[in-house]
Amino acid sequence: MARKKEIKTNAMRILEQMNIPFMHLTYECREFEDGIQIADLLGLPHEKVYKTLVTVGAGNHYFVFVIPIEAELDMKAAARAVGEKSVSMIHVKEINKVTGYVRGGCTAIGMKKQYVVVLDSSAANLPAIIVSGGRIGSQIELAPADFLHASGGTYARVIV
Repeated sequence: MARKKEIKTNAMRILEQMNIPFMHLTYECREFEDGIQIADLLGLPHEKVYKTLVTVGAGNHYFVFVIPIEAELDMKAAARAVGEKSVSMIHVKEINKVTGYVRGGCTAIGMKKQYVVVLDSSAANLPAIIVSGGRIGSQIELAPADFLHASGGTYARVIV
């Protein structure tokens, strides 16, 4: 019997090229589901699952924040973390154009361009976090330090 070939995302290819260990998790999904729904579907602890938010600051500079799925981005703390006066969420319609990913499948690893990436410092003491794998139906689990290495990110406290 032929095995179904796993389709790798850009994020997974980058992690493999960098020799970063990760675990790929998949789920069935026909439409957008938020991180809490995905965590529940996969039976994952909510504190381990992180969502990717894309913001824009002055001069159309984009910034990516990765925060726990149950948390809310503190816009003032986020702006301070990236040296801006303010940041605002980009419109859902812009996600693909800016990142190369779709809503619900957006990850900070392997975006169209290298943006400033900030991982909330709540991840610093976790052995692993789970983020989108780069398409709907795909999640990846990896060490926070490995995520930062692959995304070029830094830690900062950016949640309410």
